[in-house]
Amino acid sequence: MIEHIPHCRRLGMEVLEIGPRRARVRLPYRDELVGDPARGVVFGGVITTLLDHAGGLAVFASLSELKAIATLDLRLDYLRAADPGRDLMGEAHCYKLTTHVAFVRATAWERGPDDPFASCLGTFMVGANTSISPMARALRSGGAG
Repeated sequence: MIEHIPHCRRLGMEVLEIGPRRARVRLPYRDELVGDPARGVVFGGVITTLLDHAGGLAVFASLSELKAIATLDLRLDYLRAADPGRDLMGEAHCYKLTTHVAFVRATAWERGPDDPFASCLGTFMVGANTSISPMARALRSGGAG
């Protein structure tokens, strides 16, 4: 699921768990991901990508058959700065699935799941344009696993 999304592959994300309606992803800390060199804090766009990808995987884990999806809306609340030098975890849960839209809640942490540094709400289109995305091409070829 990482291999077909070049941005996630470049960031070094790893899928740790996928279960019914949920997913957990790890992003290993690297100096090149730092957006605030004075404090060593990871760039906010990297955290957005982590939670967006975890959310998308939770949607995939909710579908009876794989379909292309697209992020419609993603709202992140940064609760505090992530501790420098630590791997980041993102976990998402698809709490509602309709014919065309999936709804997701997600959190990111580095200390533990009970101490998140970011929370997220997202909506995803189910059955998005199947002709252009790398993931859509992988789904068509049967190589999404």
